[in-house]
Amino acid sequence: MRLRPRHPFRWILGLVALVFVLAVAGPYVYIHFVEGSAPAALTASTGKSAAVKPATGSVAGSWQVSHGAEAGYRVNEVLSGQNNIAVGRTTAVTGGFTATATQVTKATITVDLTKVASDQPMRDGQFEGRIMQTSQYPTATFTLLNPIDLGALATAAGTRTIQAHGTLALHGSTKDVTVALTCVRSGATFTVSSQIPVVFADYGINNPSFGFVQTQDHGTIEVLLHLTKA
Repeated sequence: MRLRPRHPFRWILGLVALVFVLAVAGPYVYIHFVEGSAPAALTASTGKSAAVKPATGSVAGSWQVSHGAEAGYRVNEVLSGQNNIAVGRTTAVTGGFTATATQVTKATITVDLTKVASDQPMRDGQFEGRIMQTSQYPTATFTLLNPIDLGALATAAGTRTIQAHGTLALHGSTKDVTVALTCVRSGATFTVSSQIPVVFADYGINNPSFGFVQTQDHGTIEVLLHLTKA
């Protein structure tokens, strides 16, 4: 009996269909089952007022960043049609603030960008090299320009949202920024968080998009600080 040869066109269609399925399903499986959900945003909110301890000591003096501080980035990306959130962080955060009895008069916070890492080595390589060029621009620094009135936090524990005007030095550029700070005073500690929006072009930063990964033209710098009296 003579076997009929299989039609090559069907093989081509089958191969194209397989490639299409892998292109669509692959990123979905990777994002939802391999990489998992992005870490929650950094926040100073305690969530329970009972967790706030009565303030101890005067606010006047120098306060330094202490253990538990974190900073990093959050950027929305599209991986072959699938939405994802890229997050990189570091605990290499230094600096602090100086206060009188009622105001913060000086503040400088510096993040070591060479220590920022995500869950993907390939993403980290792009961040360190082409995007942020950390060998040339190793840090990001926020410097306060105008005093901040602490209000009720000057004398008592509690939570307050404060607007802070300063400069952000990033990737060789320095821009004036106004950022919202969520401040919690509890016991002998100030906990401060902020989500700072950044348009990449404003700082001469290359768009993070590469290959089949496309990102927006902006992202967010996340900061969580724990400060104690020096």
